[in-house]
Formats: sequence, structure tokens, C-alpha cells
Amino acid sequence: MSELRQQEPADLTKDIRQLGGRHESSEESSLTSTTRRARRQYGAQRYRIRRPGGGRKLIEEIDPAIVPALERLLADEIAGDPMTEQKWIRSSLRMLSKQLADGGHRASHATVARLLKDMGFSLKANKRKQGRVGCPERDHQFKYIASQKQRFITAGWPIISIDTKKKELIGEFRNNGRTWRRHAEEVNEHDFPGVAKWRAVPFGIYDVGKNEGYVYVGISNDTPEFVVCSIAQWWQDEGCRVYPIGSELLILADSGGGNGCRARAWKLNLQVKLCDTFGLTATVCHYPAGCSKWNPVEHRLFSYISMNWQGKPLKTLEIMLGYIRGTSTATGLKVKAFLDRGVYKRGQKVKSEDFERLKTEPHAVCPKWNYTLHPRKVQE
Repeated sequence: MSELRQQEPADLTKDIRQLGGRHESSEESSLTSTTRRARRQYGAQRYRIRRPGGGRKLIEEIDPAIVPALERLLADEIAGDPMTEQKWIRSSLRMLSKQLADGGHRASHATVARLLKDMGFSLKANKRKQGRVGCPERDHQFKYIASQKQRFITAGWPIISIDTKKKELIGEFRNNGRTWRRHAEEVNEHDFPGVAKWRAVPFGIYDVGKNEGYVYVGISNDTPEFVVCSIAQWWQDEGCRVYPIGSELLILADSGGGNGCRARAWKLNLQVKLCDTFGLTATVCHYPAGCSKWNPVEHRLFSYISMNWQGKPLKTLEIMLGYIRGTSTATGLKVKAFLDRGVYKRGQKVKSEDFERLKTEPHAVCPKWNYTLHPRKVQE
């Protein structure tokens, strides 16, 4: 609505203004009393309309580099909800404003807040719940992960983020969400695992540098062997073909599950099935317990898969694989999906002598979360 059209309702409320109803008049015309007073003081002509594009320009128009600069600051701060597109950041607005100023980009904290909102971030409050005391090494680990990522990016080496998605029952089962239909699709009244055709275990690999996802859907158990076999298959089919010879691999993982930092079977399988088999050096950085939402695979891959099949029953494994392969984003995310029919038994035992022969190099920083596995020679 132009300023002239906004002024027209004010003519109808002249009597209200004369009776002292400035507030009511402002609401009627959508012009504040401050704006009206400024017009009277500076003698603005009543029927003038501001030229399109007039007024103070947005900071991103004056300084186009500010948005990429803000994105770089947030690259290691982002967390997200795997089931939605909501994102959070850990730095305060004023701290981000100061960091931008240090980089030559002037923006107030209010401007930073607007930019974050335009970029899809939201302000979240703390939610009180019973839980463990936070780990004092948490922030130190986040900074170390950021430094390792930068080292691998500079070298042109691959960085993958891994995790196992929620297990899915295959059959006539309800899937959360809604779809556009004339009639609701009928499914089983109860979600009893015993009547499912399969219990699918989707293991995801997100290539951070190439913005590509790979999902290996197992029908057995979520074990360290299954996880490492999936990584080894990815390296054989994709990684070794697109990355230069002599590259090292950085794996970002949670601290629990089949790739837990304390799981002996995880390190043994990683040594034997990946490092020794392909002559590959692999560095592993674990996120602290309770910090899985910071893992890129959660909000850059799993979230979009969940949104793609929401409200649609996963009646067969082929349908599930189809929805995974059909997942894409405006930023160019591409996803491949594969079915793994292998049988992986739980409770793999690792003998002490076998574990001691692993060629593991703990890092000086948080060695329980950061370590490198080197390939062993054949005779070892």
C-alpha cells in the first residue's frame, strides 16, 4: 500500500483526532503519531509518494559479503531438529556482531537477528528436564572438531558425518505427518513389531564437502560391523573414485551406538575392514554424549528424508528406498540408497591381544573422542 493510500483513511478519522484519539487514528491509518508529527514539522507535501526503492538500503545490499561472512561464522555453530527445518546457534547476537565487525562488516545485533531469521534460524529458550551434568570438555571438543574439519578441507580430503537413523517398521504402519488426499489411507491399528515385514535400519553417510548423502538400509542389527561395512562400501564405490590418491578420511560420529567411542568392535572393524583393506588412514572425532543434533548428518540429511516420507506408510523396502532416493533440497543435496541384506550378529567379542594390535594413535586433545587409525602392513 502506498503512502497516499495509507493517508486516505486518516481523512475519515479527523473527528477522532480532534477528540484526542491519536492512538485510534494511528491504528486506522497504519501511520504512527510520530510519522504524522514529522510530516507537519518538515512540511511534507500531502500527496507525494516516495519513489520505489527509496529509503535506507538493507545492509546485505550495501555489503553483499556480510551474509557469506555470517554463514562462515555459523558453520561450526549450527544444530538442528532432524524432524523439522528449525535451526539453532550457540553464539549470542552481540558476539556475532562483534565477530562481523572484526572481519570488516558493520552490523548491529538487531541486524544480525534479522539476517538470522531470513536464513531460517529461530530463537529457542531452555527446556527444563532431568539429565546428566554437562561435560566440561564439550566446548573444547567442538573447537577441536572445527579445526580438524578446516585441516581436511584445506587438504582437499573427504569429511563424512555418520549416524544410524531411527529404525522403521516396514508394512501397513502409520507414519507421522500428513499428506494431501481425498481420503486418509488406512493402516494397522497398532504398531506391533511382530507383524512387520521387516525392521529397517537406515545408516546414513553425509559427505560434508560434496553435499551428498548415502543411506545403507540394513534388515539385521545395528552393530559396529554393519556400520563399518557401510563405510567401507561407500569408500569402495564413491570415496576412492572422487578423492585424490593418498587422501585421509575424517569421520564425524556420535559417542554411542554401533560407532560408539568406547566400542572395541567399532575400532577393530574400522581397522580391519577399512584401514587395512584399502590402505586408508582414518581420523575419528566423536561428538560428546547428548550432542547428536550438532552432527551434520542429522540436520543436513536425515531431516529431509523424514520430511519426504512423512505421512506415507513404508509398505515395502522398495518404497522406503524410493523415498530416500527422491530426497533433494534447493541447495543441491543428492541422496543414494542401497539395501544391505547381510546378517550382523550382536555382541561381537574383541580379545585383548587383538585390540592391542590395533594401530591407533590417540590425539593430544580429548583422546577418548579423537584418534587416528593407520593401515597396518600385511604381516601385521
